[in-house]
Amino acid sequence: MSTESAAKPADTPETDAPRDFVRQIVREDLARGKHAAIRTRFPPEPNGYLHIGHAKAICLDFGIAREFGGWCNLRLDDTNPGKEDPEFVEGIKDDVRWLGYEWHDLRHASDYFEVFYRAAIKLIEDGHAYVDDLTAEQMREYRGTLTEPGRNSPFRDRSAEENLDLFRRMRAGEFADGSKTLRAKIDMASGNINLRDPAIYRIRKVTHQNTGDEWPIYPMYDYAHCLSDALEGITHSLCTLEFEDHRPLYDWLVDNVDLPSHPELWQHMRDAGFRTEPAKPRQIEFSRLNLSYMITSKRKLAQLVNDGLVEGWDDPRMNTLRGLRRRGFTPGGIRLLIERLGVSKQNSVIDYAILENCVREDLDASSPRRMAVIDPLKLVITNLPEGHEETLTFSNHPKDESFGTRQIPFSRELWIEREDFAEVPPKGFHRLKPDGEVRLRGVGIVKCEQIVKDAGGNITEVHCTLDPESRSGMPGADRKVKGTIHWVSARHGVAADIRLYDRLFNVPTPDDESDGKAWIEHINPEAKRLVRGWLEPAAAQAAPEQRYQFERLGYFVADRIDHRAEAPVFNRTVTLRDTWAKQGA
Repeated sequence: MSTESAAKPADTPETDAPRDFVRQIVREDLARGKHAAIRTRFPPEPNGYLHIGHAKAICLDFGIAREFGGWCNLRLDDTNPGKEDPEFVEGIKDDVRWLGYEWHDLRHASDYFEVFYRAAIKLIEDGHAYVDDLTAEQMREYRGTLTEPGRNSPFRDRSAEENLDLFRRMRAGEFADGSKTLRAKIDMASGNINLRDPAIYRIRKVTHQNTGDEWPIYPMYDYAHCLSDALEGITHSLCTLEFEDHRPLYDWLVDNVDLPSHPELWQHMRDAGFRTEPAKPRQIEFSRLNLSYMITSKRKLAQLVNDGLVEGWDDPRMNTLRGLRRRGFTPGGIRLLIERLGVSKQNSVIDYAILENCVREDLDASSPRRMAVIDPLKLVITNLPEGHEETLTFSNHPKDESFGTRQIPFSRELWIEREDFAEVPPKGFHRLKPDGEVRLRGVGIVKCEQIVKDAGGNITEVHCTLDPESRSGMPGADRKVKGTIHWVSARHGVAADIRLYDRLFNVPTPDDESDGKAWIEHINPEAKRLVRGWLEPAAAQAAPEQRYQFERLGYFVADRIDHRAEAPVFNRTVTLRDTWAKQGA
């Protein structure tokens, strides 16, 4: 067994302290001396990568520990070998750190397998557990329904001696998978189905990623989860609402095992160097984070990957934290969303646009500006000489002088956005048109004099003249025109692959199949588009994961895997405004 301690997390500026019901409970517990310090934990199962829904739990578990001067463990609930992978463990650790948090100890449920086994022996000796020979199908039949009580198993009244013998033989690997189960003996007539003699151990002869083939039996999640909390001295066990009905079972297990009064169950861990101060945790439930246009089922996320519908767990269309990171979403934007939504017991679906707006807000303050063209049309300034070239100074951020300035090359031939020119302009069009004028960002006013088309009638170039009196420092520099467009020097621009990402699903509730369509049929075919664009040289030199606002286009990030200065690859994080609102979505 091993422990991984991390340095104390760096302090981060906090806004007004949140006053949600969870924090109020913590404040009251501290004020009346129930706890000297706050201990929390974040306990994901390492059977997939974390998604946006986990971000709320991370921010709450780690955030409360930080706010109240306590600590938070990262604990991997690895009780289901065969579906778990060390790759997911490393991904979880990476994602927690990316969101801005550091754990006190890294723990695994498998660290406690010996404690769980000894605790099961104690439950059997105390008459609180028995070995059952019913099959899984028979157990479901005996369990009853929400309106009908369950029935006692015919094996429920085995003696403690027989149960101990059978359980030890289960541990020795004597029996086949699924042939026997250890169950807690509680109440088969309970109105809470979770208390109808739940299974706490099953036989599974599967190699475990941490313990190898040492154990042919594995604890059930509910059993391991609550005892892990108790072993670690967790003061406040924060769970989502679906675990509310499990709380009576957790309390029953913690009370009947009674770790604080039975050090013989766990003293060997302390002797091996584990920090453990067993105590009874208080479970508090809160509503999970549900966003429109998203799914958070690990099974469905895995299906997207396994069926090749996305390009991996970190595909920027995925709502995994790895996918959101690769798309350019910021930890600050995600934390801002969690802060603004607050914590409640009311389940609801949050509009995806709120997440996008939080990310925009964070990116607006933190992103330098650059110019790029993603649908290029050539503009030639005919009254500048062939080979004309100059360097212009641009601000890196219009709202923050501390970002400094940069140099941008300007030449006779430029790339502009194709949508910034219209041969037959619609009403209210204020960009470039025949005989019309527009301001070139940072340069001056140009007038369209000629259109060049290819044999198919497609516009290939627009020829313009530049009003020299409209240039910076000249008397006509303040002359008013209605439109301003951006550009990239055709001579100096760097070609780039640009990936335009959007929402993966085209309906707000893809899981709702009332329209007769399966969730997978709601995948948005426009969620990823590839274009070849042009960047100003300063943008091409970005490091992987450098974020920019491409002026007038949106926020983009240099791809963390594929981007290179000599072959730039940028992902669109989010548009400058909510384009879905325009569509009435």
